[in-house]
Formats: sequence, structure tokens, C-alpha cells
Amino acid sequence: MSSLIFVGIDVSQARLDVTFTDGQMWSVPHDESAMTTVVEQLAALHPTLIILEATGGLEIPLTSALATAGLPVVVVNPRQVRDFARASGLLAKTDALDAKILAQFGEVMRPRPRPLPDTEARALAALLTRRRQLGTFSDFTQTHRERIRDTRPCSLKCHASTPQYRY
Repeated sequence: MSSLIFVGIDVSQARLDVTFTDGQMWSVPHDESAMTTVVEQLAALHPTLIILEATGGLEIPLTSALATAGLPVVVVNPRQVRDFARASGLLAKTDALDAKILAQFGEVMRPRPRPLPDTEARALAALLTRRRQLGTFSDFTQTHRERIRDTRPCSLKCHASTPQYRY
């Protein structure tokens, strides 16, 4: 291996596909013991950068474990990686190829590792996201209620006139 080691890890519910820019690859089950093994093996290699794609939260435990071990890890936007793959002519869609593309993306684009938000910051972000979703749903419900054209004495409008809570 060269002195610069870039590692792409594709995280799915079932597996972790790990690929290096030199073509070496391996796949392990996505469970706690396998994650520990991955972290230990990568720590021994002293990689330049480990690149994961944001996958709706599946990447968080592994990213946290890598960062806790002091490894340089970055979680990148899936759209950036998809655009990079398209520009590189790599259109096939498999987990192993995704990991390879992530490693190549890291080598070419060199995204900067960022510190992970702590547990409290992630919990607060999740609460704020949920608050925004509830506000949007509340607006939708209000608009829907205003457009009901029902002439019956007590219809959906009657039931829908319960107190409003703004989020």
C-alpha cells in the first residue's frame, strides 16, 4: 500500500463493505463485534481518511467508533458521491462498488474530517427536525380543514375544531 490510504465504507443494514483505493476489499456483517474488528484493523493501518456516506443514521455507530479510536473519518453527502460516480463513469450500483467509489472520492476530493456532534447535540437536532415536521403537518391539516365543504351539522369540521397547537 502507498503511504496515503483512503478507505471507503458502504454501510447497509446487513453488511459493512470496506474498500481501499489500492483495490483491496472486504465485507463483514453489520454488527457490534464486526464493527470493533473493523476499527481495530483500520487503526493498525493508519489510514489517511475513512469515508462513509450518510445513510439515514445507519452510519452513526461506526462513525462514532472510528472517531473515538482517533481515526480520521468523514461522512459525506450521498449526492456529492453520486455526482462524482456519474462524472467518473461508474454507474453500476452495488455495495462493493459504492465502497470503492467512496474511497476514490476521498482520494480525489479530500473532504476534511469534521468532529462528530456529541450525543446531546444529535438528540437536539432530531427533536428540532421533528418539531419542524409537526409544524408542517399542522399547517397542512389547517389548510385541509379550511377547505372542507360539508353542510352537515356536525361533521369533520366539528371534530377538527379541537384546540390548535402550534409547533
